[in-house]
Amino acid sequence: MSFNLLMIFVDDAGGILPAINHSPWDGLTLADFVMPFFLFIVGISLALTYKKLSCRAVATRKAILRALKLLMLGLFLQGGFFHGLNDLTYGVDIEHMRWMGILQRIAIAYLLAALCEIWLKGDGNVNLASSLLSQYRFQWALVLMLSTLYLSLLYGLYVPDWEYRIPIETSSSPPKLFSVKCGVRGDTGPACNAVGMIDRKILGIQHLYKRPVYARTQQCSINFPNNGPLPSDAPSWCQAPFDPEGLLSSVMAIVSCFVGLHYGHIIVHYKDHRDRIFHWMFTSSCLVVLGLGLNLCGMHFNKALYTFSYMCFTAGVAGILFAGIYFMVDVCGCRRPTFVMEWMGIHALMLYILAACNVLPVFLQGFYWSRPRNNILTLIGIGR
Repeated sequence: MSFNLLMIFVDDAGGILPAINHSPWDGLTLADFVMPFFLFIVGISLALTYKKLSCRAVATRKAILRALKLLMLGLFLQGGFFHGLNDLTYGVDIEHMRWMGILQRIAIAYLLAALCEIWLKGDGNVNLASSLLSQYRFQWALVLMLSTLYLSLLYGLYVPDWEYRIPIETSSSPPKLFSVKCGVRGDTGPACNAVGMIDRKILGIQHLYKRPVYARTQQCSINFPNNGPLPSDAPSWCQAPFDPEGLLSSVMAIVSCFVGLHYGHIIVHYKDHRDRIFHWMFTSSCLVVLGLGLNLCGMHFNKALYTFSYMCFTAGVAGILFAGIYFMVDVCGCRRPTFVMEWMGIHALMLYILAACNVLPVFLQGFYWSRPRNNILTLIGIGR
């Protein structure tokens, strides 16, 4: 499917083509659409999977097992066991293992959406948009609760001063201590946001992602918007760990999955092509306008924080793209051009693990001549 193709493309080419790499902080690039698109399609698939249930208990057990498998796979692939390109070693210190990651976030969103679809939906026919909302009112109530919780914590929590340590690799000296001055509430900058504070308090700063996206901001890199040496006047937070798939940001990511669930409900309850496309486009347009309006009012698009405006806009764009593909394939019958995307959708997890998680590149890098640097990836410009 096209979302999986986009995911692999930006993950592999983002470092080579900075224009499609993740935004250093506020703003949107092509890469920033990947996660919400994937969660959106997970929601659609859940609506179709649980359209008819023979036994809720069995479905619940299977959903929990799938989520646990994703969690364990995420910990193995993104917890630090593989050391990445140019480093043919493996193994991770449990005291510094990264707990959150892309697969872990997908697992959490999948499990919560699956349980809601299994247990929190009504029975009956849907004739109007209002009856569709009424049948899934408990799911929408949960979406409202999650959004309120996220916004309350993001803008309401007080973030005190904090500190972190960076080991000095070329010296036996103790790690260097950095202090970050905050003492604010409702800040959405890289240093003093509630998303990072919650992760530091609950997960522990040693378990967060060690290469934060804000290291490419203008304050932290002389090669902005690429990675580079620190400027002489760089702020103290530039090297601090920060997890883009943290706990609070995952709350809003779950909402992206529920939006996809709603689009799946439209497939289930509306059989006419025009009705489906009308409801998809109406919902998508509302989300895009709301997201743009919030961004203009100061709630900026931010993938690392997974802001409410970012969720609305990306979910709306995902809905428009989905409606376009549906029109091309199901209405116009143009299936042949999408054959490759369909195959990728069926094998989405396998392709993600091989390509986006660097499993295939690391495997290929293990075959070299004379020196580890002499390998096929270096010849084609990857991993330099």
